[in-house]
Amino acid sequence: MKKYEFPSNFTWGVAAGSYQIEGGWNEGGKGESIWDRFCHTPGHIKDGTTGDVACDFYHTYEDDIRMMKKLGYPNFLFSISWPRVIPDGIGIVNQAGIEFYRNVLTCLRENGIKSYVVLYHWDLPQKLQERGGWMNREIIGWFDNYARTMYRELGDLVDNWITVLEPWVISFLGHGFGVHAPGYQDYSSALTVAHHVNLAHGTAVKAFRESGLSGNIGIKVNMSMIYPEDPNSAADIAAANRQNAEMNTLFCDPIFKGTYPQEYFDYLVKQGVILPDIRPGDMELICQDIDFFGLNNYNGTYVKDGGRWPLYASGVNTGKPVTQNGWEYEPKCFYDLLKSINDTYHPKNIIITENGCASNDWVDDDGTVTDPIRLIYLRNYLKMLHKALGEGIPIKGYFVWSLWDNFEWAEGLSIRFGIIHVDYNTLKRTPKASANWYSNVIRNNGFESL
Repeated sequence: MKKYEFPSNFTWGVAAGSYQIEGGWNEGGKGESIWDRFCHTPGHIKDGTTGDVACDFYHTYEDDIRMMKKLGYPNFLFSISWPRVIPDGIGIVNQAGIEFYRNVLTCLRENGIKSYVVLYHWDLPQKLQERGGWMNREIIGWFDNYARTMYRELGDLVDNWITVLEPWVISFLGHGFGVHAPGYQDYSSALTVAHHVNLAHGTAVKAFRESGLSGNIGIKVNMSMIYPEDPNSAADIAAANRQNAEMNTLFCDPIFKGTYPQEYFDYLVKQGVILPDIRPGDMELICQDIDFFGLNNYNGTYVKDGGRWPLYASGVNTGKPVTQNGWEYEPKCFYDLLKSINDTYHPKNIIITENGCASNDWVDDDGTVTDPIRLIYLRNYLKMLHKALGEGIPIKGYFVWSLWDNFEWAEGLSIRFGIIHVDYNTLKRTPKASANWYSNVIRNNGFESL
C-alpha cells in the first residue's frame, strides 16, 4: 500500500449550490429566478422535477451543518441566491433573505466550519432576465451593486468569496445551446454573455478590494482537457483547438492575460458570428488579481472535426467507462489539465472547487448506502491531484461535488452526485460509504491505496 499524504495546510471541503439544495423557492420574500421559470415550463427538465423543494436546506440547514461537523468536513462551499436577497435583482434588499444567509454563516462558524461563498450560481432574478439578463451590458452595474450589497451585509461572516461559477455553462448551455435557463440558442449571444460574465467577475473582485474586507476571492471555472480523437489528424487537432478556445481560453485568457484568444475570434468571424462589444478598459477590468483560481473538473473531452455550426467540433466517446450521467471516467485527464493550467497561466493558487461522480446509489436493507464507483473515482482523481502537487503545482484545496444528492439542473433529480444520500420523499439524509471514506481522508490528511 502506498501512502498519499497532503500538505499540512491543505484545504478539504464539500460543495453545493443554492438552487440545487435550498428549496423554499417562493418563501421569505424570495423573488423568481430564471431557473424557477425554466423548471416550471414543461419539457425542460429530464424527469419533470423542479428545485421547489430540492434538499430543503432552507429549512434544514442547522441539522445539515451539524451533520457536516459530525463527519468532520472543515470547509463548506455554497452559493447565494441573488433573488432571495434582492428579489428584483436591483432595488429593495430582502432582509429576510439576508437573515437566512447570516443564520447559515453563523451556524457554520459555531460548528467550526469555514465558508466559501459563491455570488452567482446561475439563478439570475427573473426580473433582470426580462430586462435582457446577461445579454444586457447593464448587468455589469447590477452585479456590482449585488456584490457590494453582499460584502456589506455578509462580509463579517464570510471567510472566502467566489465571484461566478462556470461561466462557460452560463454562456453556452444557457444562451448558445438552450440546455439551461434561460434556454436561448444563439452563438453570438453566448459570446456576448461570456464577455459580460467576465466583466461581472472583474467588477466583483474590484469591489471586494475596495470593501476593505479580509479573506480571499477567486472564480470557479469549469474546464476540461481537450484531446483530438485522432492525434494524427490535422482536422481533429484543429477541432480540438477550437473546442479548447470556446471552453477554456475564452475565460482563462482574459482572467490571467487580459486578452481573448484571437485565433478563435478570427475563425468565428469567418463563420459569420458576431463578436462581443469590447470597449476600452474592459480587458483591464476583467484581469483583476485573484487570490485563487477555482477549478471544476469531472472528465476529459475527445473531439473530432465536424458537427454543428459554427465550431464544427464534436465530442466523441472513446469506449472508456462512464459515470451515471454518461461522462467518461479518465483520471489522467485531471492531471493533464492541472499541468496545462499551471504551464499556461501560472496561477498563484489553485483550489479544486468541484470534482465528483454521478452514481446510481440506493439505501440498502441494512440502512447503509454503498457507492463503490464513487469511491474508486474519488480515490483515483485524488491520486492524480497528489501527483500534480508533487510536481510543484500550487494546489491548495479540494472540494467534493456534492455534499448531498440534489437537483442537477436539466437532469432534475434523476442522477445522484452526493456523498450523502437524500430520500426525496422523506428528505432523510444518509451518509454514503464515500462520505465516511472522505471523513477519514480529511482526518488523516491523506489515504492509503495500491
